[in-house]
Amino acid sequence: MNTRGPADKGLRLYPFRGLRYVPERVGSLAAVTSPPYDVVVRPDGLLHLESADPHNIVRLILPQADSPAARPEQAAATLQRWLAEGILAADSEPALYVYEQRNDEILQRGLVGALALSGPAEGIVLPHEDVMAHVVEDRADLMRTTAAHLEPLLLTYRSDGDATGATAVIERTIQGPPLLATTTEDGFSHRLWAVTDPTDRTEIERDLAGRQALIADGHHRWATYLRLQREHTVPGPWDFGLVLLVDTARYPLRVRSIHRLLHGLPVRDALAALDGLFRVRTVEGPLPRALDALAAAASEGNAFLLAGDGAFHLADRPDETLLARTVPADRPAAWRTLDATVLHSALLDHVWRIPDDPARIAYIHDTAAAVEQAERHDSTAVLMHPVREEVVRDLARQGVTMPRKSTSFGPKPATGLVLRSLALG
Repeated sequence: MNTRGPADKGLRLYPFRGLRYVPERVGSLAAVTSPPYDVVVRPDGLLHLESADPHNIVRLILPQADSPAARPEQAAATLQRWLAEGILAADSEPALYVYEQRNDEILQRGLVGALALSGPAEGIVLPHEDVMAHVVEDRADLMRTTAAHLEPLLLTYRSDGDATGATAVIERTIQGPPLLATTTEDGFSHRLWAVTDPTDRTEIERDLAGRQALIADGHHRWATYLRLQREHTVPGPWDFGLVLLVDTARYPLRVRSIHRLLHGLPVRDALAALDGLFRVRTVEGPLPRALDALAAAASEGNAFLLAGDGAFHLADRPDETLLARTVPADRPAAWRTLDATVLHSALLDHVWRIPDDPARIAYIHDTAAAVEQAERHDSTAVLMHPVREEVVRDLARQGVTMPRKSTSFGPKPATGLVLRSLALG
């Protein structure tokens, strides 16, 4: 695999020899998969996945050891053992992979490949969220020690919506038998095909030339790719990152929220601090009904749903004076009015005075899990309404990053279906 020169523009997706589970050596493919590492709800979800199969991929992406320093080493040893035992094996030839996810409500198809990392400064790959340094450090330790990309990040681009270029290749490829097919416990079916024909690869290459991509999920992995590339001055496998690339004009994604769990802040104290700064009222449950109330309020302005005491409390109509003195004024209006901006700048920093530290704030994708954990630990869950994709893309094109963990695009690719070993190039 060779990088091209700096004159090359656009997305450059290269084939690689995927590492995949050998079906005969595991209980089932579904049992060895996992959501992305940052979606796994710990400790309950982690224990569930570990018990699903002794070879579940969570043992690589979230290794458990006596100390943080020992975790990457344990993951590397586990990976090498699984390779030696034939649990995982490399495909015989390099390929791009067509990946499909489907349930009763959504169909997503895209291409998995090794993306050339050169050129992000020219606006080829657009991040839209800030990252946390300690998470990048953690992921860098894991990738560096295992010499592997264990799960792809999710990139999106927008074509004209017609069945040409990469889309045409995808829709031809799915007519043949897949390399694998499985259905995970969340009800999604997953299928994977290899694209090895040089003509197909050339068609994909031409289509992607000149396109931009938005990072839909995986900002920390992207930052880690770039960090590790800088560490390696000699051209090689670190110049590429494992990605799933989806054309959202053809296969639209859902955009959901990532909720906040505020450790050590009971709901009664959170509500008391909002007195005079937000309109606060209790809304009826159950959870779906309360979320409908949040959606209605969010259509008119900033709104949050607080939970953790067995009830649901809607906080909306923030005091304009509070926003004027807490929200930075040197950003576009679309950024200043984001719920995540108001939450972090006004509420967390000034009203509740909670530092953005893992000991104080957990980021949870699953709404019910956020409420359950808040009730269990006498803490506050702050439930968010999702941001529209076009707002995210417009801010990214302006070079404006949103507060971290502002969005959750999905469906996210299942982790464990195809890995990339940097030892294989």
